[in-house]
Amino acid sequence: MHKYLFSLFLLCCCLGSCCQPDGISQSLDNSEAPFIVNGRKFIINGMNWNYIPIGKNYEYSLWSQPETTIKAALKNEMTLLNDIGVNSIRQYTGVPAKWIQYIYENYGIYTMLNHSFGRYGLNIKGAWVPNTDYASPDTKELLLSEIKTLATQYKSTPGLLMYLIGNENNYGLSWEGAESENLPSESNVSNDKARSMYKLFNEATLAIKNIDKFTPVAICNGDLLHLDIIAEECKDIDVFGTNIYRGLSFDNAFQAVKEKLNKPVVLTEFGADAFNALENNEDQKAQARYIINNWKEIYQNTSTQNKSGNAIGGFTFQFSDGWWKYGQTLNLDKHDNNASWNNGGYSEDFVEGKNNMNEEWFGVCGKGPANEDGLYKLYPREAYYALKKIHKLNPYDKGITEKEIGAHFEKIQFP
Repeated sequence: MHKYLFSLFLLCCCLGSCCQPDGISQSLDNSEAPFIVNGRKFIINGMNWNYIPIGKNYEYSLWSQPETTIKAALKNEMTLLNDIGVNSIRQYTGVPAKWIQYIYENYGIYTMLNHSFGRYGLNIKGAWVPNTDYASPDTKELLLSEIKTLATQYKSTPGLLMYLIGNENNYGLSWEGAESENLPSESNVSNDKARSMYKLFNEATLAIKNIDKFTPVAICNGDLLHLDIIAEECKDIDVFGTNIYRGLSFDNAFQAVKEKLNKPVVLTEFGADAFNALENNEDQKAQARYIINNWKEIYQNTSTQNKSGNAIGGFTFQFSDGWWKYGQTLNLDKHDNNASWNNGGYSEDFVEGKNNMNEEWFGVCGKGPANEDGLYKLYPREAYYALKKIHKLNPYDKGITEKEIGAHFEKIQFP
């Protein structure tokens, strides 16, 4: 059985009376697991996580709130994540290093730290540029400066699992705004524009490694678009991250990455919304079904199984509903039912020519109103309880075969 094997070790180095992580080392070997953390085989059972109360949007920052509020919010959310076996969260830059360490030391949850890398525009020399030109010398200078600052700031932070560069920036080469639209094809973007972007991704990867030689670096691509160019231009990345929304199955995604790129794969986003656009009501069962099937394929493609062997885990999208997603700055107190893009992979509410993906309903938890301190209650959906059952299986445990994985998922109630 051919296996793609990538080993990751979190090491500790005692400095005086303080023991701090010395970093992360990587190697290709013939072990049975592609990802090893603190000496143990490690599957990334991840979750896309942020903290935004109803009535707020992307401008809100939990980290600027009083420390008592931050700790109370983290206690509520990380306890719920712990309860379903989540061991890693995806966070964007802006979180202070001390809170990455706090989350790790108090709840045992790692952070994949995400720099958006101009995905939603840049302020260049005092002027806002909404569509990033990755071939521009000014853009290159700004982004590489930010990346170097990032690596310097977070290097050796306990709980830092991985750096993630971008968020489906290839879609941003054709989309004009920050809101989700119908997924573009490679033909929507010139190869020159794509190549300039991926070259800069690789430069950023090298810039991080020059400062932090131990923490892995991944990029976040929209599906597998431009995979041939990525293989040519992003040779120094450690992990290929991808946001994939194809419905019940990722189809040939793992095998395609193995054949063309030969890098470990982490699913940086995947899942389903909990709203049926045709019936105009909440549909928890459908959401759970998609998430169950997606995780089954991730586990089946880990290195100890007979499929592609390059999966190192994933980050379910997402923990709680984002009431701000549709309109971004409008109707922040309203849980909008508007669907903003269409996807035939989600058959329950798909009709040709009509949108069926509801951006404000992707949470595996619903969200209640916030109190005066900005604290709110979450209401777990069926997908949350399905994840609790899913993550009880460790695909690296002794004796776990593809048959065992299949049996495990058969025992999970498919709604």
